[in-house]
Amino acid sequence: MKYRELLMRNSFRLITGLFLALLILSCKNQSESVENNEEVVQATGFDDPWKRADEIVKSIQIPEFHDRVINVVDYGATADRTSTGLTAFNKAIEACAEAGGGKVLVPKGIYLTGPIHLKSNVNLHLEEGAEVKFSTNEKDYLPVVHTSFEGMEFMNYSPLIYAYQQKNIAVTGKGTFNGQAGKENWWPWKGQEEYGYKEGGVQQHDAHNLPRLSEMVEKGTPVSDRVFGDGHQFRPAFFQPFECENVLIQGVTFVNAPFWVMHPVKSNYVTVKDVNVISHGPNNDGCNPEYSKNVHITGCMFDTGDDCIAIKSGRDNDGRRVGISSENIVIENCTMKEGHGGVVMGSEISGGVRNVFVRNNTMSSPNLDRAIRIKTNTRRGGTIENIYVKDLEVGQVKEAVLRINTHYAIYDNQEGEFMPVIRNIFLENVNVEDGGKYGILIKGREESPVKNVQLKNVTIKSTEIPLSVEHSDPIIFENTTINGKEY
Repeated sequence: MKYRELLMRNSFRLITGLFLALLILSCKNQSESVENNEEVVQATGFDDPWKRADEIVKSIQIPEFHDRVINVVDYGATADRTSTGLTAFNKAIEACAEAGGGKVLVPKGIYLTGPIHLKSNVNLHLEEGAEVKFSTNEKDYLPVVHTSFEGMEFMNYSPLIYAYQQKNIAVTGKGTFNGQAGKENWWPWKGQEEYGYKEGGVQQHDAHNLPRLSEMVEKGTPVSDRVFGDGHQFRPAFFQPFECENVLIQGVTFVNAPFWVMHPVKSNYVTVKDVNVISHGPNNDGCNPEYSKNVHITGCMFDTGDDCIAIKSGRDNDGRRVGISSENIVIENCTMKEGHGGVVMGSEISGGVRNVFVRNNTMSSPNLDRAIRIKTNTRRGGTIENIYVKDLEVGQVKEAVLRINTHYAIYDNQEGEFMPVIRNIFLENVNVEDGGKYGILIKGREESPVKNVQLKNVTIKSTEIPLSVEHSDPIIFENTTINGKEY
């Protein structure tokens, strides 16, 4: 009897102890959950997220360089537009890097070059009045390098200005880079008549190009085995730092690009400052950070044939394979003129995008389709969250001030098994004179509705349809009027 009582008492003590332990653990988890929830609210509300933007800008180290100056003319470059100096820029850059870094100077004049490959600790500096024209012969961009096309990595023609796994690099000055792309070269590969394509010509949608690369991506073919280049029709990016750190692009002008203009890939601490992009070819996006973090785009002017700025993170299986989100991106004091969108997230967005801060920008053109745009689908998937827009002046847009689309379709079937997540989108202090067809256009998914869209101090005038919203949590309005009606 005593043994049974002792056993019962010990069992009771054990059960009581376990209960108390579980209770304490539960309270601790609830407390941590509350704290975490408070952090989320603070991070995704209007309670001064711009402090975070300031911290990001402050964390980005602007490259510094040795005071050594090497002149490209001393390495064979001639300011007479001839082809004799196609490799002179790279010889000067190589010499500068081997000496410990510094400035490679391009004096006033017009130069012809092949692809330029930047090296660590080198600043390529264009004097005012300097114009660098790039060869229109695609064979000059061989051998192939590790690069990317629309969110898919492969081996292809070198970008016009390229840096691979370099640190502390810059392109600066008041000169112009002229890609010389047009209806006679590069652009026809898009496969559209308006860009010079002629029926029966070769183009990027031919079976040996995009379909073949897409199949390799789906199968998980190693990047080193995805060899294209000669005999294929993939237009190279203009400026592409690939897996680089501490990158500065300042003051220069880009014109006549074959494809995307500035395309930092898997790069960290990137500054794009006071740059002008004037290029109206196919896919002539102005600046597309991809898989990149801690990016500051400021004081730039974009007049483009596609998106002014488009933040990306890989297409489909490639984005999921790499698994790097683009995040901590600050866009400010810029002017967006013509283009498909002012600031865009997607469509190559499978790795996700978060923490984007857009402030004090101006957008206006009858040919600017949207101000703020998010585009994805269930093949791309991706999580897009914490997008802040403040102090935006919009004169005129064609389609929508804010467009969120999870049914984005291009090329072939875009339905898959990767449901996108879009949440925490904030617009504050936005004034729009001509809102185009839609004020706010949102098309989410029933299985994954768009969450937490908030508008504060927003005025949209002269829009045809104020709101068109499908599969979204109710938009939260504060002091917002569309066509004179308060929401």
